[in-house]
Amino acid sequence: MTQSTILGIDINRVQYKTLTIEGQEIFYREAGSPDKPTLLLLHGYPTSSFMFRNLMIALGDKYHLVAPDYPGFGNSSMPLVNEFEYTFDHMAEIVDQFITAKGLKKYSLYVMDYGAPVGYRIATKHPEKVQALLVQNGNAYKEGLSPFWEPLYAFWADPENEEKRKVVAGMLSLEGTKWQYLTGVKDPSRISPDAWQHDQSKLDRPGNADIQMAMFYSYRTNPEHYAEWQSYFRTYQPPTLITWGANDEIFPASGARAYLKDLPSAELHILDTGHFALEEEGTKIASLIDRFLVANDIR
Repeated sequence: MTQSTILGIDINRVQYKTLTIEGQEIFYREAGSPDKPTLLLLHGYPTSSFMFRNLMIALGDKYHLVAPDYPGFGNSSMPLVNEFEYTFDHMAEIVDQFITAKGLKKYSLYVMDYGAPVGYRIATKHPEKVQALLVQNGNAYKEGLSPFWEPLYAFWADPENEEKRKVVAGMLSLEGTKWQYLTGVKDPSRISPDAWQHDQSKLDRPGNADIQMAMFYSYRTNPEHYAEWQSYFRTYQPPTLITWGANDEIFPASGARAYLKDLPSAELHILDTGHFALEEEGTKIASLIDRFLVANDIR
């Protein structure tokens, strides 16, 4: 056993690269051979491709995993709000161009949180490229919007109101980030503080708060697309694996079960954890993904 392997797993198999899209440096993590089935991993808020660090090590021997950071997130370029259009439409366009530049012809799409509205915009545009959906606390149904969203509804209705903006901006604090990681987990002692500290260091960069507020406001456009995405599910019936943290107070498990209305053959696993399910149930999720892709002959 070498220093780079633990129990036969190559812990240095992940590579760290960039591609230039629309003049922005898009950072991404990549593991595994391009000759193997591709998993395109789309991250949520307030994190980045960092959320997939362990999953990429776990699956990199059997699959080709690619995880980009959106502009303003992680290690990608962070143009200011007056220099770049921070909307979900634009983020999807950036990722779509990234897919083309990277030469990804077919892929299974892992979507979590923000990754769902980004990914589903791409899937409805290029359904022929999507081999499977791997859904983890990524919403596409009104049933999946909890009372957590009420301050955001108020902000969307009156975005210039300082009091309403202040309430929403509180989500950008260290307390808000830590809350997302720890709420609903079985054992908080198993959740590394490095995760929320890493995310917070990116949120605290000068100018990033304005970027996140722009994305919060743009989120209002996502429910408007739900019917379109649900039609895509019904029409194309992509093989779908849903692994969902049951105790997520942002996207409750009702949002996971709602997928079965349009994807009755989807494989559903409600896990006893919170929003960032990979932090506590990453080993199980990796195993479920592997078994699911093999069973559905994804290659």
